Amino acid sequence: MGTRTVPADTSMADTALFWQSGDFEKLSSQQLYRIMEMRQRVFVVEQDCVYRDLDNLDQQSHHLCAWQGDSLFAYLRALPPGLDYTESAIVCIVVSPDARGMNLGRELVRRGIELNRQLWPQDNIRIGAQAHLQTFYREFGFTTDSEVYDEDGIPHVKMLLRFE
Repeated sequence: MGTRTVPADTSMADTALFWQSGDFEKLSSQQLYRIMEMRQRVFVVEQDCVYRDLDNLDQQSHHLCAWQGDSLFAYLRALPPGLDYTESAIVCIVVSPDARGMNLGRELVRRGIELNRQLWPQDNIRIGAQAHLQTFYREFGFTTDSEVYDEDGIPHVKMLLRFE
């Protein structure tokens, strides 16, 4: 799948928000830098969590980004079935601190589900959600199917969106 840019359905004052999805090879070095920068800013610094972000999954993933100019506002990775989980997966779901309050989280997850369904239509979608976000993900039809577990010092649960 190549890169595609689609105008967002959002009311932002005088600035365009664009959604881009594509595989690793379609990301420019500047885009990849912005992605890594935001993941580190939120997951490592803001959440005070030391973990191995460079996990060799980026190269086999599809990346969904919301851009405003050169600024990255929201991001997630779509993983094919069998890469990290039996099912397809949505991981690294993050909204920039600079873009919070714009309801981008819901739009990001909605678009991530659509992307996974387009790429792997026969597969359910797995997420490893921070435990305190279960209610948020249930809005999209995800159900919790694990006990709370510790992932890098943060309580998580496994959740599944079934299409069978």
